[in-house]
Amino acid sequence: MKKWLLVGLCLLTLAGCRRYGAPEDITSPPEETTEMDAAEAGLGSDGASPIAVSAAETEEETEPVPEKTPVKVKGIYLSAPAAGSGEVMDGILAQLAGTEINAVVIDLKDDNGRVTCAMDSPLVTETEASKAYVSDMPGLIKRLKEDYGLYVIARVVAFRDPWLAEKKPEWCLKLPDGSVFRDRSGLAWINPYKQEVWDYLVEIGTQAAAMGFDEVQFDYIRFCTEKGVGDVVFDEADTRGRSKTDVITEFTAYAYDRLSPQGVFVAADVFGAIIGSEIDAQSVGQVYGEMASHLDYICPMIYPSHYGDGNFGIEHPDMEPYRTILAALQGSAKELSAYGQDGRRLATVRPWLQDFTASYLKHYIKYGPEEIRAQIQATYDAGYDEWLLWSAACRYTWGGIKSQEDAAAEAEAIAQSRAAAAESAAAAEAASRAESEATAQAEREAAEQSAAQPEGSSGESTGEGQIEDGIQDGAAADPEAAQQADALSGGGKAARFAAGRTGGTGETGGSGGENSAAGDEPALASEQEAGGNDDGSLYEIDGPAPALESLPELPAHISPAGSSGKDGTGVSTVIPQMQMN
Repeated sequence: MKKWLLVGLCLLTLAGCRRYGAPEDITSPPEETTEMDAAEAGLGSDGASPIAVSAAETEEETEPVPEKTPVKVKGIYLSAPAAGSGEVMDGILAQLAGTEINAVVIDLKDDNGRVTCAMDSPLVTETEASKAYVSDMPGLIKRLKEDYGLYVIARVVAFRDPWLAEKKPEWCLKLPDGSVFRDRSGLAWINPYKQEVWDYLVEIGTQAAAMGFDEVQFDYIRFCTEKGVGDVVFDEADTRGRSKTDVITEFTAYAYDRLSPQGVFVAADVFGAIIGSEIDAQSVGQVYGEMASHLDYICPMIYPSHYGDGNFGIEHPDMEPYRTILAALQGSAKELSAYGQDGRRLATVRPWLQDFTASYLKHYIKYGPEEIRAQIQATYDAGYDEWLLWSAACRYTWGGIKSQEDAAAEAEAIAQSRAAAAESAAAAEAASRAESEATAQAEREAAEQSAAQPEGSSGESTGEGQIEDGIQDGAAADPEAAQQADALSGGGKAARFAAGRTGGTGETGGSGGENSAAGDEPALASEQEAGGNDDGSLYEIDGPAPALESLPELPAHISPAGSSGKDGTGVSTVIPQMQMN
């Protein structure tokens, strides 16, 4: 017994030494570094390798991933001041109750870089970014979900952040003199190459999940494109050879990988102009299909007012909301279909639509119920089911919003229409496939029959078939020569063949279609492909025409082939009719 106790003590001692040994030195590129606690990283609390545990113990210690239920969103945007005002919110909620609106997008980090509620975050505390427009964000979310059945989305403005220009200038875009770059509105932008910025944004998204938001939606997830931004300098230590599109795609994947396991959907707003435009994509850093590969939802901002005159072949896009939205989303479907061919997962498309009047444009129209509905209808007609309405002032055109009952009936009609269209397309595809198979089978049978057939056994003699082909082509190319031959030989086949030998080119007399003189009627396709019988019926040609060993003596007024007449002009060669075996 003492012996076994001694062995056990030795083993425990060895295990203890291993636990507190130096950790293995592992390096990884900064873009692949995951910020996680010691347990998630596979290390002990002191940084050493942990004692091995069983799979059962691991499952007990690991929290299950919260369940996520997707919703076909039909939503509106709410600014933080609106969401934080009881009076404004009561009015909006009264309007949307009983309508098809089932989601709201609320600012959690706004365009000024302020976090719109109190937040238990070290980085938010350090930057003093919190400004509590909404006094109780978790309470508001709970009310919206339980009392109104709404899906709640946190809008997080990513790389435009004037607040950090004051608190963290080292994170911002810099000019060569070291000063912070500002756009025409005086707002600073964060440097997307900075890993610290990524972690800051992910931390805010993590807090959104903890508060009860269903989705984190990143806006301004791009580079600044305003005048003067070309003067901005980037440190090689930050860029590491990566392009704008590289880093935006990497951040998208980074945020998704860290937020999705926390029970929230992840989305991003993108410029509509990047769809189908490599120049715009490179300018802002957004590649539509690549970003869609790392998101649950991608939200192109395809406001008609944001397209210049002539886009999509539309003179003034703002004045034709239906055509503009339909064209933009058809482009979306086309671009994403190319990315989906390799089997990768792609985000659901949920466009932002325009609920405001762009009176600043030279050519614009007032947007009312008809224009709102036209955009929504275009979304459905393009094959998409979800949409969001944008009004910076949070004043919505409720006359363009359907009731729940009408929306349900509309959805059913759309589903039936799409099912019928899919069935029709499937039937057409099946018919086309069957026709192709039948054609291929017929060609195979014809080839087999031709291979099994003795030479010269098709129709009349093989030679006569080839001769008749020349007769048909030549007669069409040079009818005068054919008439001359007929007159001399009684209209026999051999005479007409002579006309065929000299018709068209003057050398070999090709088909009437390709080699006839300009202005002549070309031969029919069937005449170019088959010989003919005297009665005009067609027969197949099998094998080359036999060569004529000798020609009979010709009358003096008929010149041999290639010779000239008395006046020096070329004349037709005529071969008198003869019996051929």
